[in-house]
This record gives sequence, structure tokens and C-alpha cells, in this order.
Amino acid sequence: MRRGNALPRGLAGPLGAVCGLAVLGALLGPAGTAQAAGAAAGAAGDGDRDGLVMVLDSSGSMAGARMAAAGRAVGAVVDALPDGYPTGLRVYGAGKEHGCDDTRLLEPVRPLDREALKQAVAGVRPKGDTPIGLSLRKAATDLPEGGRRTIVLVSDGEDTCGAPEPCEVAARLAGQGADLRIDTVGFHVRGGAREQLECIAAAGHGSYYDAPDAASLVRQLTRASRLSADAYRLQGRRVTGGTGATGAPALAPGQYVDDIGPGETRWYAVTLDAASTADLAVTAVPRPGVRAAYGDGVELRLAGTGRYPLTCGSDAAHFGQDEGAMVIGGAVSRIPTDDRDGACDKAGRYVLSVHRTSAAGSDRARWPLELRYGSERPFPAGATPAPAATRYGDPPAALTGAPHDVEGGTGFNDARRLGTGIWRDTLLPGQTRFYAVRVGWGQRLTYSADFANEPLLEGGYTASSFVATAAYGPGRQPLGDASGVSQRRGYYGRPLSVGLGTVPVTWTNRWAAGGSVRGARTAGEHYVALSLGPGAARLARNAAVRVVLRVDVTGTELAGPEYGASARGEPGAGRGEGERAAAGDTDSTAAGAPADAGGFMTAGDAVAAAAGGAVALAGVAAVVLLGRRRRDGA
Repeated sequence: MRRGNALPRGLAGPLGAVCGLAVLGALLGPAGTAQAAGAAAGAAGDGDRDGLVMVLDSSGSMAGARMAAAGRAVGAVVDALPDGYPTGLRVYGAGKEHGCDDTRLLEPVRPLDREALKQAVAGVRPKGDTPIGLSLRKAATDLPEGGRRTIVLVSDGEDTCGAPEPCEVAARLAGQGADLRIDTVGFHVRGGAREQLECIAAAGHGSYYDAPDAASLVRQLTRASRLSADAYRLQGRRVTGGTGATGAPALAPGQYVDDIGPGETRWYAVTLDAASTADLAVTAVPRPGVRAAYGDGVELRLAGTGRYPLTCGSDAAHFGQDEGAMVIGGAVSRIPTDDRDGACDKAGRYVLSVHRTSAAGSDRARWPLELRYGSERPFPAGATPAPAATRYGDPPAALTGAPHDVEGGTGFNDARRLGTGIWRDTLLPGQTRFYAVRVGWGQRLTYSADFANEPLLEGGYTASSFVATAAYGPGRQPLGDASGVSQRRGYYGRPLSVGLGTVPVTWTNRWAAGGSVRGARTAGEHYVALSLGPGAARLARNAAVRVVLRVDVTGTELAGPEYGASARGEPGAGRGEGERAAAGDTDSTAAGAPADAGGFMTAGDAVAAAAGGAVALAGVAAVVLLGRRRRDGA
């Protein structure tokens, strides 16, 4: 099955015929949960070593009004950055009237000091030459080693020194590792100056932002800086995939981090028993907005081993657009048949291959990968699971009231916890926000994301982009939409909504036919992802675009997945053996949600939502169980 999109796989539907980022994890039993938690704790990523350095043109051409505008832009950026985000400031051309060695670090890269940065830029007096190449080389040494490092260059002209040549410097720096990005902002530039800045950004695995006036300089510098600070926060133990099935490293249930280059294939091995469900998911995290082709993405294959290895699952996720790269991924599962006689039900060694497709003109940077392996124990012997729930039912009543301001997470690992209610957030072009919502056995999740009128740039009415959404279960398995609404729509700055509605969560849904039932098989914390296409930068006047998220969880929550389970809260409705044995009662931290992600809010805590109502969600026809209850996606 082909999916594409620049974000989570459910957002895939969003990108037309393509599904994006499908990251799925583990529905773990007690032993598996401990392993996953240990893996996450063993290597929690390099977020504490991330850093941003702004390189500001202070040559003679920036004197007067241009330097004043640059100062205001830097001030707006530091006010918008998260508290404590490591940020520094380097300038060139401010020390003397002539000199190709004139570059200085005014503020070192350290936890954000807003006042120090504002005072530093206020004291700059433009006067000299434009040694861009040397300044880029120096800026790379200003940043910490490891983590995700970003240089944002602001210039109103091209390099006047010639050596070292800026594009060559950018290419060499970017080739030294997968962690460096160089964005450029052209302030009042055209012709050769713009071409050089575009070349630097392309060679440095970054994006070029055009700023023809002071207002656009603030907007573009804010976007570039915030995308750096709000990048997907990877989490997991470092692993290096093999170059073939024979050398594939063995993975235990848990979360891992790797990287992959254009055209490369990585291999990983897992040992499966004959009864447990295995979920294997990969999230690829390219730099937002960099050059990408329609068919770029990742392709997954889970297979047995031996002389004639059998394919047990495959998936493909491609961007499905050429506006620019975004988070993307795929997932495969080994769900044993209920009679345990399937060809892939046997115990033994299996291998997961991850292949990256990349067009010749696409960005050549290595992509960080986040891998999630979950092992879910079978339903306990002697217990009867509740039958599959394959109908969406009547749409819930529209929510009304005032929205609450929130800020979504950068990914699954720091998703913002929400409950039933209405929530207001903003999205940068090229950004995906993540939210976590608890859904119990027998309940369904319904939500809509409403984008309001957005002030357009002059000429912005000719530009277009897209908005998209996706939802995931507790193990990050993608959820099928049963409501009939759109998960992806073209965006022109005018009001529109995207959304999704799931069928009720039941254990037996794993054997049901039909994409609308997919993923609704485990109770617990579910995830919602919202994305705005990179092309929105060409139409939106504001740095970020406003969105209102309306979330509803409906249906009576049951005490467990077994047949005849009572409603939670009734006498004797505590966690039964069936619920504990079903891996749906997963530890939220091990499943990817932080222990404190903003505080879970129940329906009683939330207020009704903003006027305008929710998107109408239509019911769908029932889907039937397969005669043999074959695994999902077999």
C-alpha cells in the first residue's frame, strides 16, 4: 500500500493519495515496558546540545534604516524563542571600514539571554566589507558539538571577499554531519546576491527566505529561528542499522535513533514469538522545507529469514508534494491470526528494512530516524474479547464556547496533553504539532482543525499550500478515519477544516477488514498531529497561522477489552486481568508521552468550544470481520 505526506501517516490521507509519517510503537506488557523505558532513558537524544547562531550582515550597505530594521527583527526573534534555547549572535563588517577578516561573535551560544542579545545588536555600527564565507566557517565553531545546530544568515548583499567562497564553505560544513543546517534571509536583495544566498541555503541543507522589506525581515527571521527551536525532539537509544539482513543489529522492544542517506537501506532484526503482536515504526525527520520531490520518502519491509524469506508486511510513505520536506514515516505490524497458523505466525528471527527514496535534485542531507518496536502479548486464554466495533455512528454534537491557548509538542515524545474541548494554537509553514488525548475501551475520538482567514501577502492570492492531520493509537499506530471528512486540503489563506473520527476502540478491531478500523485496537493515550505545508510561507502575512482544534471523546468507557466488561467507575469495574494482560494499559512515558506534558484534562475540565461549530462527521458503513481474522495489512 502506498502512502505519502509530509507528516504523520494519518496525515497521509491529507496529502491526497499519500500518507505521511506513520510512527508506531509498542503496546507493551510489563517486561516490554521496562525495556522501552530503559532504552529511552539510555539515550534521550541531543536536545540539550541544540543551538542557533544568527549571523548578521553589518557591512556598510546595512547602515541607517536597514540596520535599525535588522535590530527590530532580532528583538522580535529572541522574544519569540523558547526560554533557555541556546542562541548566539555573530556579525561581520562592523569592526572596520575594510577587511576580509572582520567577523566577531558578539554573544556566545548559551541559554537564551534576551536582553544581552538586544543590547548587542543595538550597539552594532555597520561600516565594512562582507566576508560571508569566513563568517559561516566561524559560526559553525560557535555552535556546540552534537545536537541539532542551525546557522541563520541575514544579508543584504553578496560576499565581497571571494575567499573562502560561501557556497563551498556551506557545502563542506554540511557534509561534516547530519546535524548542521544553514538558512539564509535575503534582505532587499536581487540578482547575484539572491542567487548566492539561495546557493548557500541549498548547499547547507537549509531554506532561503526572501525579505523585501522590514516587516518581511521580522517574519522570515522569526520563522527560520522558530523552526530550529521547535524541531522534532528525537528520543531513543543510538543504533546503527546494518547494510544487509545478515549484519542487522538485534532490537529489543523500545525506541531507537539512527540516520539514513539518500538511496540508502538500513536493516534491523527482531526476534518474535508465535503469539504476540509486533509493531515496528520508523519516523524520518528531514529539515523542514528543504528541497524534496513528490516521490521522496521511506519504504519499509518486514520479512522472515532463511533461504526463502517471506514478506510479512510492507509500507511506503512519500511526500506526495514538492513544496518541501517534512516529517514522514511508515509502519509495519506482525499481527498473528486468531488460529495461529499463518505463514508469519512462527517464532523466530525477522528483519525490518528501511529504504530512503530520493530524487536527484532533492536535498542530500542524512535524515535522522526514530524507530519504535513494540511487542504486545496475546489476549489471555479463557477470556473472550469484545466483538469488533466497525461503525462510526452519529456525529457528536458541535462544541461551542471560547478556546484555550496551547502549544503543541514537536513530536510524539513531547505531545501536549489535551481533553475534550477547544484549543487554539499556531503553525509555522513546514511545521507539525502533536497533541495527546486519552481514549478508553469502547470510546471513539473525533476532532476537527479549523483554520481561519489568514492575512495574505501582496500577491499571496496566487500562492497555495496545504493543511493536513493524522491520528495515532497509544503505540503510535496510525488510525483510520471512519467519519468521511478530509484529512488533507489545499490551503489558500481562507477558512477551512480538516478532521478525523475513529470507530470505538476494541481489541478485536485488529482482525477487521477496512481502513476505517485500522489502529483502533488499544485504549490509552492517542495522538493528533496537525501540519501546515512549507508553501504557506509564500502566502501568509503573519509568521505563524492560527488554528482551532476541537476535540471530543465520546462513548461509555469500559473497564477492559473483554466481552461484557462493565463501564469504568461502576462497582467491580476496576482494572481486570483481561485489561492488564492486553498491552493497552501501557506506561505513557514508555509509549512516547512525557510524564508531564501539560497535564491531562478530562471532559469535565474543558470548556465548550468557539462559535462556528465542529466539522460535521458522517457515519460510514460497517466493515466485516475477515473469515479467518487475518492480520491487519497482511
